[in-house]
Amino acid sequence: MASYSKFLTARYSTMAGATAAACALLCLLSKRRKAAALQGKKSGRTPGNEKEVKKDRAMVDRVFVGRICRILKIMVPRTFCKETGYLILIAITLILRTYCDIWMIQNGTVIESAIIGRSRKDFKRYLFNFIAAMPAISLVNNFLKYGLNELKLCFRVRLTKYLYDQYLQTYTYYKMGNLDNRIANPDQLLTQDVEKFCNSIVDLYSNLSKPFLDIVLYIFKLTSSIGAQGPTIMMAYLIFSGFFLTHLRRPTGKMTVTEQKYEGEYRYVNSRLITNSEEIAFYNGNQREQQTIHKTFRKLVEHLHNFIFFRFTMGFIDTIVAKYLATVVGYLVVSRPFLNHAHPRHQNSTHAELLEDYYQSGRMLLRMSQALGRIVLAGREMTRLAGFTARITELMQVLKDLNSGKYKRTMLTQEKDTEIVQAVPLIPGAGKIVIADNIIKFNHVPLATPNGDILIKDLNFEVRSGANVLICGPNGCGKSSLFRVLGELWPLFGGCLTKPERGKLFYVPQRPYMTLGTLRDQVIYPDALEDQKKKGISDQVLKEYLDNVQLGQILEREGGWDSVQDWMDVLSGGEKQRMAMARLFYHKPQFAILDECTSAVSVDVEGYIYSHCRKVGITLFTVSHRKSLWKHHDYYLHMDGRGNYEFKKITEETIEFGS
Repeated sequence: MASYSKFLTARYSTMAGATAAACALLCLLSKRRKAAALQGKKSGRTPGNEKEVKKDRAMVDRVFVGRICRILKIMVPRTFCKETGYLILIAITLILRTYCDIWMIQNGTVIESAIIGRSRKDFKRYLFNFIAAMPAISLVNNFLKYGLNELKLCFRVRLTKYLYDQYLQTYTYYKMGNLDNRIANPDQLLTQDVEKFCNSIVDLYSNLSKPFLDIVLYIFKLTSSIGAQGPTIMMAYLIFSGFFLTHLRRPTGKMTVTEQKYEGEYRYVNSRLITNSEEIAFYNGNQREQQTIHKTFRKLVEHLHNFIFFRFTMGFIDTIVAKYLATVVGYLVVSRPFLNHAHPRHQNSTHAELLEDYYQSGRMLLRMSQALGRIVLAGREMTRLAGFTARITELMQVLKDLNSGKYKRTMLTQEKDTEIVQAVPLIPGAGKIVIADNIIKFNHVPLATPNGDILIKDLNFEVRSGANVLICGPNGCGKSSLFRVLGELWPLFGGCLTKPERGKLFYVPQRPYMTLGTLRDQVIYPDALEDQKKKGISDQVLKEYLDNVQLGQILEREGGWDSVQDWMDVLSGGEKQRMAMARLFYHKPQFAILDECTSAVSVDVEGYIYSHCRKVGITLFTVSHRKSLWKHHDYYLHMDGRGNYEFKKITEETIEFGS
């Protein structure tokens, strides 16, 4: 035991302690992975779930390179553009910065030699050289920061504009949230993920190009001083450590995708609370909403704990491999010509010359090893970038599919509908839409939800301009579904639909939408002031529209047409419904769909509105349960909720139903 205790000196005790710590770390990592796997099983994620695994694939491989190239074509659309200029500016400043580093090493070495050699003259000369160079070096560094920040912003502008052009094309924004279930939180992708992707790719460009340039220049300088063997050994170590660490970092991309997904879900449940705060308050649902928010937050926190621990373990290995071992290799390389007494370079060198040569070569080799370490560690950021790239690419693919009429959604069909499904195959977009003025005609059109549930097997009716139609039936019978098909929000599964173009068909919902902007914007939405002027409609005419719906007093009350308010809160429910009718009078479409849009309006005002619509030639499709509205319609369409419907002319013998 005495000999064993003697063997365990302080040096070996430190090594033993480090080894024990590493073993404990690996054991803890193993337990964490088992716990994560168990959590995945509890949440229903099984190894057989191949589709989800494939969807979450986010690694640095050939697929990643292809995705990056595809996105770069959007952010750098042509050879000569602003982004190319910033890329060139960054490249030039990186080269200048590397030369500044080399000059500072050489100048610093001769300053130290002058101090050691007690040469006041050389010390002053080289110190003044350093002071004179400080403004130029500072300018280079800040030009680099300026170029990086501007390039991040330019990339974000390009990518955001491209994605929003796709997202707001026709009804794609609606289809993504209601027809396609591949993207859960597009707002998260369009804002935070785009910003993080642009920042990450620009930082990667800087963090890779600068070390590569450093390595090339330092190899050139070191080859002339210590030979080519030293830099070759360092490069071999770079390749080996790079492959080794890249293999260990493979889970980072997938974990980044999951993190952004959970962040989006957490933002979504909070936004729902804000949007529906009044309804939740009436239900006293604060405790239930708190449970939902805490549950979503706990899921995010648990994943972040796992991710933080994974980064901790990878940081431990990265630091050893990319920093400390790289320094050890650097010491071994730089010491060879000095420790070898037979080396021809230093056979006749004095102590001062040996010291100066060692300082200069050692610092260059240290900078080279640091550059090698930065390249190795850049692989960590590249793996994280792969996660953001996978999410952005998925969003681009979904937008492309939706704009070409394709969507993916789980098709659910009840057993009782099996015969119907066999007779009418549910193929989205299988129907034909014919554009024609002053007519709406359903010819053998199956009324079905995007999920595959058939509400009416074969719908046939025709309405000409001037013939108002009242639509009635129990909840869930297909009234709103009919309007969504008519408005081209839902796909046509068969038959032929004849209708006017989109601009000649207007929809007025029960809860009208009030846009951000002025009082004028509420009347002319979605037009802008320029569109109003092109149509030749004056503010006096807009005032008449408000008077028609008994809202003329609001102009004075709110401070004129250019008054800006939060109109969703300022206007009451009845005022918002009447504002929507004024909006209808402004646009004067051929057909208008009124979906319980006068439920908060008095009967006399409602009657005047319907009479005015007939007077100006707007044909109405109305969903309402009021008996008072039957006299304003010529036909009724009744759906019983069991797949049957009745379309008939309203006569004196027609039995009115409703309240």
